[in-house]
Amino acid sequence: MAFASSRSASIGLTIGCIIFGLGSLIVAHVDLGGWAMSFWRLAISGVVFALLAKLTRQRMPRARRAIIFGLLSGVFLGVDLALWHESIYAVGPGISTLLNSLQIFFLAAIGFLYFSERQSIVQLLSLCLAMLGVALIGSPEFAHNTQATWGFIAGILSGAMLAASMTFIRKTHEVEPTPIFALMLLISIGGVLAMLVPMFMFDRGHILPSTWSEWGWVLVYGAVMQCLAWGLIAYSIPKLSLALTGLLLLTEPIAALLIDYSWLDKPINSLQWAGALLTMFAIYLGSIKPKSRVLSAEV
Repeated sequence: MAFASSRSASIGLTIGCIIFGLGSLIVAHVDLGGWAMSFWRLAISGVVFALLAKLTRQRMPRARRAIIFGLLSGVFLGVDLALWHESIYAVGPGISTLLNSLQIFFLAAIGFLYFSERQSIVQLLSLCLAMLGVALIGSPEFAHNTQATWGFIAGILSGAMLAASMTFIRKTHEVEPTPIFALMLLISIGGVLAMLVPMFMFDRGHILPSTWSEWGWVLVYGAVMQCLAWGLIAYSIPKLSLALTGLLLLTEPIAALLIDYSWLDKPINSLQWAGALLTMFAIYLGSIKPKSRVLSAEV
């Protein structure tokens, strides 16, 4: 029974990551600001999750701290999405999604600073490999792309924001186990509220889609990429080991890189492909828990 549950969670996480990666294609083609795109994605998903929570009779958590943590997860997710969108505009879906995947190292830093988790030699080595991989990816990009600096900064910061969002999801469950639709509704509300001010500050003139086609793609982005993809990811992660989660999450940057290269005709040379493979290998290494820590946690 546990094997079947783990297998279904693995399939769900893989599908969620691939769909999430396909979302970058919509971001690249819709003429909206990064913060506005984040607002609409979370606003549309909030309506869908509100309906789903109502239909399934899922209630919001009663503990005040659980509600606050759920809203904070949404705040950080909103900023994560906005910065990821900005990175997509600057360096393309593939590189930006790969940079966003560095969130595993920010999660490790949060564990070290706030939960007194020690880092293994393998995890420290993986961080060095990731830095080397990012350098290999970035060196050709900086040579021909004037927006590369902002694209890399935004992409890496988006990974930090995603790590914070995932941390608050776990903290919400620690205070009070929360049904998935109710949790995602809380996250959507927090993200929408957080996007209001920066959207009007930074995206003036690029807040509303200009054609019915763009409205359609924004609806797909909010309903499919946020509700289906992020819902599958949030549902599957607690059911899997950290090592397997880290491995399966790599399907997202792989999908985005292939989209960037084959559909958007972005030039990616052999040095960048090598850097991408090295970075993904480093991300996987960084996701592996030492066996002694796993055993002690299970006991």
